[in-house]
Amino acid sequence: MKIPNITIQQLLEAGVHLGHKTLRWNPKMKKYIFGKRESIHIIDLTQTLELTNIALEKIYDTIKNNGKILFISTKKQASEAISETAKETGQYFVNYRWLGGMLTNWDTISNSIKKLKKINIDLVSENRGFTKKELLKMSIQRDKLQRSLGGIADMKKIPDLVFIIDTNYESLAIKESIKLGIPIIAILDTNSNPDGIDFPIPGNDDARRSIDLYCNLLKETILNAKKEAPAIQEEKIDQSKNNIKKKEIEEKKSPEKKLN
Repeated sequence: MKIPNITIQQLLEAGVHLGHKTLRWNPKMKKYIFGKRESIHIIDLTQTLELTNIALEKIYDTIKNNGKILFISTKKQASEAISETAKETGQYFVNYRWLGGMLTNWDTISNSIKKLKKINIDLVSENRGFTKKELLKMSIQRDKLQRSLGGIADMKKIPDLVFIIDTNYESLAIKESIKLGIPIIAILDTNSNPDGIDFPIPGNDDARRSIDLYCNLLKETILNAKKEAPAIQEEKIDQSKNNIKKKEIEEKKSPEKKLN
């Protein structure tokens, strides 16, 4: 199965339908709101279910074609969940603080990542030759860089897709993704701005049960897609070999072309 089965009952049990208080809403989210209960907006789970499936299909296709996803959420409730999901699926993540230019100024960020890797090497080297004061300073610098860049330390280029929990926290990441044309999947609560989001998923972005559900769905989808990715890679290799053989045969059949 390409993407996991998800039901409205599962969404209900995870509290995905519970939005913010009506006073804190964003009018742009009106079309995703079913109604209100005790001054709290209720999200239309019929739309959530449909849009979740569309987003999961996009994730599946991205991974199946050997693409990479960047998970982004610096809010406390989601930071641990997205980092664990990214690590378990071999993707990238930012869960501490979004540094300006993380995507649009990749050369500078790459230099900072190189610096982080060098410090790590220096700290574990047997013949370090550093004083205790220098080692302490390096450790502090390493920890600071690790918090901000550890999740993208192995990222060689900009990602093929980004997944965001809470667009209000990650407005800068959204702007950079839009500028570079990177598709965005985002969980949108009733106080969110859906502008610029390619694959919106209306839902609670605060409750840990909801966040865990989203992450579990992503994890299952990515792991399923990874099973298909190697086969595609092999097909590409086989196709390349066939093209080379065809070229060799054609060249043998028409040697006069070479002379010309």
